[in-house]
Amino acid sequence: MILEAISIWIVALIERIGYLGLFLFMALESTIAPIPSEVVMPFAGFLITTGTFSFIGVALISTLGTLAGSTFSYYLGKKGGNPLIKKFGKYVLLNEEHLLWTEQWFRKHGEKTIFISRFIPIVRHFISIPAGIARMNFFKFLFYTFLGAFIWNGFLAYLGIKLKEHWELVHTYSQQLDMLFGIILLIAIGIFIYLHLKKKKHA
Repeated sequence: MILEAISIWIVALIERIGYLGLFLFMALESTIAPIPSEVVMPFAGFLITTGTFSFIGVALISTLGTLAGSTFSYYLGKKGGNPLIKKFGKYVLLNEEHLLWTEQWFRKHGEKTIFISRFIPIVRHFISIPAGIARMNFFKFLFYTFLGAFIWNGFLAYLGIKLKEHWELVHTYSQQLDMLFGIILLIAIGIFIYLHLKKKKHA
């Protein structure tokens, strides 16, 4: 399976280049790259028990990686989001009305959205892009991203410490949760598309 191959690659590279590998993978995890933090962080936690890493080092380096990837996605949304959606949005049922809704949502709920999304599978890979599209205050974006990522990354590393050589159990069980959340997300998207088409038909 692709995810298993990615997991093996992640483990091998972190073992080889240490904190730099941890930083790079967590930066990728905060973009649309299919890098699961449930593999990266528990393994980093296991390496803490071997003396290879320290807990503070793991928590800080991984969170800085998350900030780097999230910042890239934020500016991707800010610089290219609006023109791209205006040009290609019709092909995925998005329009300027949805852009306006996104901007209004982030003005009202941006902080809690960014913070909570760090704990939600799939969503955390994409959430920085709409934050950039909505031009959410960048320093607030950084603060709540840092806060959520530090807690989530630290929690996963702690699980790796507790499980030690059985750290892969975190990924095994999280895959099932990710699948369940993915199904719920697909259902929600299906409902959104249905309501959108129904509204368009009546209009």
